[in-house]
Amino acid sequence: MINIEKAAILLLSLEKPLAAEVLSQLPREMVEAVTLQIARLDDVTKEQQDLVLSEFFSMAGQRTHIERGGMDFANDLLAQSLGTEDAGRILENVRHSMSSVPFGFLQKVGADNLLTFIIDEHPQTIALILSHLPPTLAAEVLSGLPSNKQLEVIRRVANMEQTSPDVVRDVESSLESRMTSTINHQMEKAGGVPTVAQILNVTDRMTNKGILESLEHEDAELADEIRRLMFVFDDLMKLDDKAIQTLLKEVDNTQWATALKGAPDEIQQKIMGNLSQRAAEMLKEEMEYLGPVKVSDVEIVQQTIVDIVRRLEDSGEIEVSSGNETEQFIS
Repeated sequence: MINIEKAAILLLSLEKPLAAEVLSQLPREMVEAVTLQIARLDDVTKEQQDLVLSEFFSMAGQRTHIERGGMDFANDLLAQSLGTEDAGRILENVRHSMSSVPFGFLQKVGADNLLTFIIDEHPQTIALILSHLPPTLAAEVLSGLPSNKQLEVIRRVANMEQTSPDVVRDVESSLESRMTSTINHQMEKAGGVPTVAQILNVTDRMTNKGILESLEHEDAELADEIRRLMFVFDDLMKLDDKAIQTLLKEVDNTQWATALKGAPDEIQQKIMGNLSQRAAEMLKEEMEYLGPVKVSDVEIVQQTIVDIVRRLEDSGEIEVSSGNETEQFIS
């Protein structure tokens, strides 16, 4: 006998006013759980009552014969302990719990999806789940199991009798939690500002410019966020030498020294390669002179340079390749 059932029998052994007083001292979630159990009890045998009361020997003198539990008794008990309004809310949850079908959420899940989550479970767990599914869905899931596991599961389904409600709830809750977590995680990976930036990055310049200008009138912050993700510091590799030389005129040596700290070698080489030998040496000396620099400081300067690139692109002074277009020439 589980503890919640014992608590329900104990309360049913008390006079209603006393039982109501005891119930009023319990946490709200415990009140709901005990009330649900009381509502499920049609009658209690003398042996069950004696077993429970023996654990609470100090109350042995208060034994009374229990004829029935049921929703009416639960309603009276809750009304006396919590008031009519709170009692109504809890009883509504209790009725919902009593009418809900275990593993009901799986009936809208395809067999293939369900298999992904239960195929590695113990045969007893799979048997418990299948026994609560519609026969058609259970058959589809069963056919997807390895042949050796199919036999083990069928044998356990055939031999399954009564299962503790707590065990059913635990398995149901665990499975629902895992499935919800995975589905949410997959949904988080789809869409969002990064996806918009990726799409616009491969559209032609006139299209993405038109979209961003229209969006800016409705949500300037969003438009700016998309622009920032469309070109990042590492995308300097997309600029040709002419664009790099234009950019070099807009950014001073100290900024480059900070921005290039920790930057990939190819970007450092691209910038240095567009400077005179003397200017490149001075930039290297500036980087060494700076010593260790905070990552946050580097990122701020890199973003400043990215903003300059965007400004130069918008004014038509430079062009940024999408990185996946092949320029065609006519000879």
